Amino acid sequence: QVQLVESGGGLVLTGGSLRLSCAASGVTFSNYAAGWFRQAPGKEREFVAAISPSAGYTAYADSLKGRLTISRDNTKDTLYLQMNSLKPEDTAVYYCAARPARYRTYYADATAYNVWGQGTQVTVSS
Repeated sequence: QVQLVESGGGLVLTGGSLRLSCAASGVTFSNYAAGWFRQAPGKEREFVAAISPSAGYTAYADSLKGRLTISRDNTKDTLYLQMNSLKPEDTAVYYCAARPARYRTYYADATAYNVWGQGTQVTVSS
């Protein structure tokens, strides 16, 4: 059974940093493209970042470029999201997602993913 479990969320002050993790199980994670999405209260889920199975290709939401870094360690079956210079508007539940893909492929569309984690809350306080 495929499972994704996020961790690393929490409360941080404006300008602070967090690193989210997403541990995969039940899959050969190196065969999966992965991504991060977020959903703030009253808003739709939005794309944050995506990465190819090989980690050689990445994509970011334009509004978040320069503050986030998506990465993965396929030896640990884990996806990461390093977030710096956090702002109150970054407050949201962050979800990781995955789907089988060829090694250069990544997806920014949430509908492309068929496996989702339960989410981890990130709260940025001013």
